[in-house]
Amino acid sequence: MRPEVLAPAGDMERLRAALDFGADAVYLGGNLFGMRQGAPNFDAEALCDAVKLAHERGVKVYLTVNTLPRNEEFAFLPQFIREAVNAGVDAMIVADLGVLSVIRKLAPEMCIHMSTQTGIVNYQTANVLYEMGARRVVLARELSLDEIAEIRRRIPEDLEIEVFVHGAMCVSFSGRCLLSAYFTDRDANRGACAQPCRWKYALVEEKRPHLPMPIEETQEGTYILNARDMCLIDHIDKLAEAGVTSFKIEGRAKSAYYVSVVTNAYRLAMDYYLEHPHDYKLPDVIRNEVFKVSHRRYCTGFFFGHPNACQYYENSGYIATCDVVGIVDHCENGVCYATQRNRFFAGDIVEILAPGKAPVSMTLPEIYNGEGERIETVNHAMMDFSFPCTQDFPKNSIIRKPVSEDTEDKTIL
Repeated sequence: MRPEVLAPAGDMERLRAALDFGADAVYLGGNLFGMRQGAPNFDAEALCDAVKLAHERGVKVYLTVNTLPRNEEFAFLPQFIREAVNAGVDAMIVADLGVLSVIRKLAPEMCIHMSTQTGIVNYQTANVLYEMGARRVVLARELSLDEIAEIRRRIPEDLEIEVFVHGAMCVSFSGRCLLSAYFTDRDANRGACAQPCRWKYALVEEKRPHLPMPIEETQEGTYILNARDMCLIDHIDKLAEAGVTSFKIEGRAKSAYYVSVVTNAYRLAMDYYLEHPHDYKLPDVIRNEVFKVSHRRYCTGFFFGHPNACQYYENSGYIATCDVVGIVDHCENGVCYATQRNRFFAGDIVEILAPGKAPVSMTLPEIYNGEGERIETVNHAMMDFSFPCTQDFPKNSIIRKPVSEDTEDKTIL
């Protein structure tokens, strides 16, 4: 089976980005029962539009129903299921067994994917869920590569395996964390995590509450719960050989630029693997793309044993080396026409990233506004601009500009 590149879609803009840049499938959330309340998400009408658009492009749509709902929330579930069926989603991603039973009753033909929130770490659980109607299991991120392969050997052939290959990692087991609910009354298991694992912490002695003491004696503080981001782009061959069906990118709350670049990187990497299944060594021009989005330092999670290097103690911030400065509208007669996203200047070096391609670097010595007048800076939000270009780029190609020197160590463990 051809492995699937599964991309996040937090709203219609990000859905289009995933479609343009090579996703085989997308996962998205409705207004209820999803683990990303902070994302715009899709109401019933928007969900119909999203599924229609994706299906026109040959892309599947998976709807998240992966919170752990309380008693009073179940009253809203039947209507939510009916709207999903009416929209034509290809599968529902479920964590709660009660939710699973309701879906099986009201929509018996619906394909069920069991969420990573279920905490699936062994073949026995996967087999029981298969007997209950699941056709895909999203394995817990705490599993090693060998454990994934063992599960594959001991489950039915038509039970698919999905794993997270890129994005933020949670300090708790498969997302089941109470820190957010404890500190802020925002329940991480119901889509409202405040990310207290990213906060600074200090020790406070009972009789001296006004004297917080850093756990480590540093000026910056200590981030003992702060995880690096996961990146497995170097190991697609190993995951495919272990029997992984779907390669999942985290990030429904991330930007359209993030979705575009990371989806494109994994699309190119997957295509490269399919062409070189026995000699997979990703070219740097593809590999380096994952470093051109905002990210925390990368690691490989639990896939190769105990993740000694997965915690990041320096800070909880992101590394960002590029800004999106424009989006291509069309190219014609040696001119590229685009719309501004951030300020830049004539003479700047930029990269243009087209779907399914490696980035192309060029200098822009001449820039013109929408009236064809030569200008020195593109500094008005969403303004039209153009520049001479010897190469045609398709609509929605990304124009980006380096904003800091790229000195990051690109070693991924």
